[in-house]
Amino acid sequence: MILKSFETHKINLKKPNLILFYGKNEGHKKATINQIIENKENTIVYEQQEILDNADNFFDTILSKSLFEKNKTIIIKRANDKIVKIIDDLNLDKLEDINIIIEADNLEKKSKLRSNFEKNKDYICVAFYPDTQQTLIKLAHNFLRESNISISQSNINLIIDKCLGSRESLFNELNKIVNFTKNGKKITEENILKLINLNENHSISELIDNCLAKNKIKIMHILNENNFNYEDSVVIVRTLLNKSKKILKLIQNYENNNNIELTISSARPPIFWKDKEITKQQIYKWKSQNIKKFIYEISEVELLIKKNFNNSINLITNFILEKSTSETNN
Repeated sequence: MILKSFETHKINLKKPNLILFYGKNEGHKKATINQIIENKENTIVYEQQEILDNADNFFDTILSKSLFEKNKTIIIKRANDKIVKIIDDLNLDKLEDINIIIEADNLEKKSKLRSNFEKNKDYICVAFYPDTQQTLIKLAHNFLRESNISISQSNINLIIDKCLGSRESLFNELNKIVNFTKNGKKITEENILKLINLNENHSISELIDNCLAKNKIKIMHILNENNFNYEDSVVIVRTLLNKSKKILKLIQNYENNNNIELTISSARPPIFWKDKEITKQQIYKWKSQNIKKFIYEISEVELLIKKNFNNSINLITNFILEKSTSETNN
């Protein structure tokens, strides 16, 4: 049975279940799992490799009966197609009072694990896709309203941009703000900037902005002044992808109205005043068909980075340098 991520309340946890949660939205997956196990006393967490290394022990844990182990929940983390053989050997009829939750990263359509759960009517399959900007804004507004904290929309946008599409990061940043206000301190833009550590990502954000504005001299300066590491490459590529998608929408609006000021002023979410000039440069440098191709190429680079992590920073910086000199708006 396939459920949407907002339909997990339909799962009947009073009967045995085999459940697959997969997708890149780690924060949503984590929150859903925590909600399921909130009132469960017996929760056992396995790494997939632990099960593959000792399958007999895993089956003994599942099949063992105890008066003190009612409503057992088993979570299998970082699963992939290697766990399919184990799952096939399980029998729901024997899983008395047991719910097994299998947590996986993104699974392609050809994945055997995903296919098995989608086709089996007795299994439950839920995909957790990345949150949209609108979803994160709604989550932020609800959180701040419940916490009785008032923040401007522009400052909410700052916080969301820092989180790179992660609701888990969003709630971490919002909790910082809640703790800050407990001592009666006033929330200002300056305080928010300090709390969410935007300065740490300033160089990365500046690098991305100048890449989209095709300012090679500035890009070279940023690369020479900063020692980006392997971990930074992931942040760089994700930031580049997110900002490119935003610029695509602005370019499409500009191509329709041919009015740069109207395009900037009508942007949603609003563009922060200090970003308006470089945003104009970025709009002028691209056409919609070119940046669509660019977004596709970023996704390919992201896959390369995941396969060649030790060389990831070279892959992304070379890509940025190459694209900063290419002619895209002839």
